[in-house]
Amino acid sequence: MQGASSGNGSEPLVRVDDLTVRFPAGRAGFWGQEKLFLHAVEGVSFEIERGETLGLVGESGCGKSTTARAILRRVPLTSGRIRFAGQDITEVEGETLRQLRKGMQLVFQDPYASLNPRLRVLEIIAEPLLVHGEIKKLREAEDRVAELLELVGLPPEYMFRYPHAFSGGQRQRINIARALSLEPDFVVADEPVSALDVSIRAQVVNLLQDIQERLGITYLFIGHDLSVVRHISHRIAVMYAGKIVEVGTRDEIYENPKHPYTQALLSAVPIPDPRIEATRKRISISGAFPDLLRPPGGCRFHTRCPIAVERCSDEEPPLESKNGAHRAACWLT
Repeated sequence: MQGASSGNGSEPLVRVDDLTVRFPAGRAGFWGQEKLFLHAVEGVSFEIERGETLGLVGESGCGKSTTARAILRRVPLTSGRIRFAGQDITEVEGETLRQLRKGMQLVFQDPYASLNPRLRVLEIIAEPLLVHGEIKKLREAEDRVAELLELVGLPPEYMFRYPHAFSGGQRQRINIARALSLEPDFVVADEPVSALDVSIRAQVVNLLQDIQERLGITYLFIGHDLSVVRHISHRIAVMYAGKIVEVGTRDEIYENPKHPYTQALLSAVPIPDPRIEATRKRISISGAFPDLLRPPGGCRFHTRCPIAVERCSDEEPPLESKNGAHRAACWLT
């Protein structure tokens, strides 16, 4: 399968080749002779260049978070290869994997559940430093934690407070500071603003962009708010039922979407101008999300696609170029 590359010719920081993740899901049949597997991610390939943000979008259950956790080696791979900074990390284990994770960090979705209410901010942010042996005693981390708090726009003295004293936006800034404590090259932001008030989302997204400009960090940004994803991403990959169906620059995806699923997603995004909104063409998706225990043959979107033809159910379309690096998996575009 062709990868979703930005095509600048340099070695990407992250490269995923034909990634497949299937989870055991019990047995079926009268005697239980059929083993069932949830086909969470199937044949996914893409690359992320250094200093780039790749946005990964799609509806709930499509495999976005599973893909991210597979890259971070937090869920087992069924098949495929993962390369990070030029190294094949698909099968690394033990201490090698532990050291590798210093360069690959995760910002969680829920700023309330992801912070231990019994720990002070100092302990929360310094915990990765202690775990990885960067410091031996907590007090050695105070200067570093102060720098990180300032980096995310919080006063250093906040390190002595507990999470209950902070708003959702401030908690997410603390989460970001913790992710940055080990100076990673790559950060997965798994819907980091979806649990925040709309008024706060732009502040956190702008903070992530500022940090990227200052530190050169590479992001995989997972989201379902398409306006937020467009704002922060350089390129965007659209995922449906465990597969990448389209990938391109943010302008290509938003201004000239090729795949019917992408077109339907974008048609549902409201436009502030009521005159334009009233004249827009909406593309509705009927039917239910496919059963990933027994995914449909051909194009997985054909059961809901408004323009599907017989070939769509018989043959799976490849993720191929439609215009340069803009790729889509559709027989009809």
